[in-house]
Amino acid sequence: MKKTLLVLICWIVGAAIYAQPAPQKDESWKNIYRGSAPKINDLVHTKLEVKFDYDKSYLYGKEWVTLKPHFYPTDSLSLDAKGMDIHKIAVVENGNNIPLKYDYDGMVVNIHLNKTYKKDEKYTLYLDYTSKPNELKVEGSAAINDAKGLYFINPKGEEKDKPTEIWTQGETESNSAWFPTIDKPDQKTTDEIIMTVPDKYVTLSNGLLVSQKKNADGTRTDDWKMELPHAPYLFMMAVGDFAIIKDHYKDKPVNYYVEKAYAPYAQKIFGNTPEMISFYSKTLGIEYPWPKYSQVVVRDYVSGAMENTTATLHGEFLNKNNRQLLDDTYDFDEDVIAHELFHQWFGDLVTCESWSNLTVNESFADFSEMLWAEHKYGKDAADDHSYKSMESYIDGAKQGDDYDLVRFNYSNREDVFDGVTYQKGGRILNMLRNYVGDSAFFKSLNLYLTTNKFKTGEAQQLRLAFEEVTGQDLNWYWNQWYYNKGYPKLNIDYVYDDNAKNVKVIISQTQDSSNIFKLPMSVDIYNGSKKERHKIWVENRSDTFTFSYSEKPDLVNVDGEKITLGEKKDNKTLDNFIHQYKYAGLYLDRREAIDYCAKNQDDPKAIDLLKLAMKDKFFGLRMYTIGKLDLKKDAVKQAVEPMLADIAVNDGRTVVRASAIAALGKYNKPEYKSILAKAVNDSSYSVAGSALEALGMLDSTEAFNDAKKLSKYPAKGKLNTAIASVLIKYGNESDFNIITDNFSNMPLSQTKFNFLQSYSTLLGKVKNTDNLKRGVDEIVKFRDAIPSQARANTDPFINDMILKNLAIKKDAAGLKDQADYIKSKIAGEKKGF
Repeated sequence: MKKTLLVLICWIVGAAIYAQPAPQKDESWKNIYRGSAPKINDLVHTKLEVKFDYDKSYLYGKEWVTLKPHFYPTDSLSLDAKGMDIHKIAVVENGNNIPLKYDYDGMVVNIHLNKTYKKDEKYTLYLDYTSKPNELKVEGSAAINDAKGLYFINPKGEEKDKPTEIWTQGETESNSAWFPTIDKPDQKTTDEIIMTVPDKYVTLSNGLLVSQKKNADGTRTDDWKMELPHAPYLFMMAVGDFAIIKDHYKDKPVNYYVEKAYAPYAQKIFGNTPEMISFYSKTLGIEYPWPKYSQVVVRDYVSGAMENTTATLHGEFLNKNNRQLLDDTYDFDEDVIAHELFHQWFGDLVTCESWSNLTVNESFADFSEMLWAEHKYGKDAADDHSYKSMESYIDGAKQGDDYDLVRFNYSNREDVFDGVTYQKGGRILNMLRNYVGDSAFFKSLNLYLTTNKFKTGEAQQLRLAFEEVTGQDLNWYWNQWYYNKGYPKLNIDYVYDDNAKNVKVIISQTQDSSNIFKLPMSVDIYNGSKKERHKIWVENRSDTFTFSYSEKPDLVNVDGEKITLGEKKDNKTLDNFIHQYKYAGLYLDRREAIDYCAKNQDDPKAIDLLKLAMKDKFFGLRMYTIGKLDLKKDAVKQAVEPMLADIAVNDGRTVVRASAIAALGKYNKPEYKSILAKAVNDSSYSVAGSALEALGMLDSTEAFNDAKKLSKYPAKGKLNTAIASVLIKYGNESDFNIITDNFSNMPLSQTKFNFLQSYSTLLGKVKNTDNLKRGVDEIVKFRDAIPSQARANTDPFINDMILKNLAIKKDAAGLKDQADYIKSKIAGEKKGF
């Protein structure tokens, strides 16, 4: 699963503007051990026949589930079955259904079998049931914001411009809301899912579509069979008016299911998938193990994406047109496609035996994002992605979200879907890859997958595979990174002694912890472009390493491979960092130099380095450097102006051009008006949006007129927010409907949250009470659509910083009716203030 936790984190950070006392935390969960689920019965095969009631949002299901005792004889069976009406349970014998007694509490059904079954003695049960997901009272989490398993999207067609769809979301244990099962990750079963749907819709499920039959009542019955075992949480269904764009990998179907409006763009969005399958198959030494691979994009999805076996489900962020695709970088979307595909090996072929060991699923999928970027787009792209992932983990750790990578204690199993399991776990694997070498690393992965295929795995099995291949005891690595928390903070000092002809490198671990890390590192010593590499081990609170030289080095570069997870305070000089940028050459070498120079923009040498970085070979660093320029300093502003003007027109990446245009707007020079006016109509949303805002600083009337023209056409991303911002800033109440339509049509996103402040500024100007009410209703609609797990942080911001402040302004302006209406919409408000 690729989660949307980043958005929630941003919401939380934004909401932190409003200070509130921290609630008392319940930490009783720390004393509860969360191991793998005990196995009394094993799933063998699951056959489902389902029909959908669109008016009631019900599923009518019939199930034939085959099981056997795991080891000990048993005369009972417990199945997870959340919020269902169970009509009948029977054992199937000689073609007859013999009713069984059972007890059901609304979540688990305990079945009294007709006899005691022994190990390997299979039996089949028949269940007739109704699934009612919208009546199920369950809560999601920050990573997966709902847990009702089965979702009817616009089932009656009442919402204009939204398709009617049905889809499922099983992880962690939510598929048992639409079919009874043993809903644990350590179970594996083959399956057959037979769906009856209106004939106008297409279906998707695991495995292969083996038959389709049209029925007399205008429906169609599709039969999907999955003949290889997989975990129940990986079962899936999707139903909708999708276009199917067909592709292939060797002789296996690779298909993309999208809304018909996005069919022309599906190949651009997903077209690298066959190459990904080929790359991962060769890298792991294990051919893609399943009979097909499909991807579907759905509306209102509850997370980022989900790796259902053979049939990945994506959220609507992948619904993109050509203008949006122009602005795409690897990090935006293709990392999600890579992530879910790699799960077909790590997570689907070999599944974590418990959620405590989720790292063997998600850490690998996170690592695969960098692996694909390296293969397809080069080492700079991979290192950029890896560094940002490390920053994401460290930012979360500083907020207190730091735990063991393998954790047997948690409050909610979905808490494990976090920056530790994903971003930290991915970096742990990358460091291990660097330590043992590529050949040993991928042979170890092959051994782990081959040994445990169609079964489950845990971190210790992964360790044993690495130890068998490398011949090394790696308990130290697992104990440090998998069974402990935290990260090293390194302070690096240099003492040069020209008389003794040596340099002492002093590396101190400054983290507030008794946990001292053992870190294999490289130290590179440069004279000009000549590099000499030394291998060292950092393993004490403070270590000193002495290196001899005949000529004083231009640079001593600790962590020369730039692979270590942690924070570094590297006390080098400006000249050292300039040399590092020019000669060390890795992405992070250059980024570190840019960061140092950005803090020293009063020094002409630092400005020269930033100018050099504005032409960096990697677009991400060009864009990053532009964002670091301090244009309030006259020397900087003058030095970079010609380059910004050139980049704004000629850079090959739209996102870099957009950054340069935004910077150019700060010059407020008439000679740049033609550049900005032309860029407003650029095919890139990011370029056009940046240009529109920059033009507003130079000619507000022209920018306002352009915004009104552009508002008549579909716009997304940066251009969408820029249009609204310009209309608010330079317009008046007559533009209210245009702006409010824009705000209403924005998807639930960080962008919409960021726009709240500007939109409330518009409402502050509104005199028409009907308009005011509509605008407040839109804010409330957005507030209430935010997942409940984030609302404890976002509600105070929206209620107090947005709505209450707006009500105060209306009271001060004598608009009591408007003020009272706003107050009535503030969540939890009992009286005036």
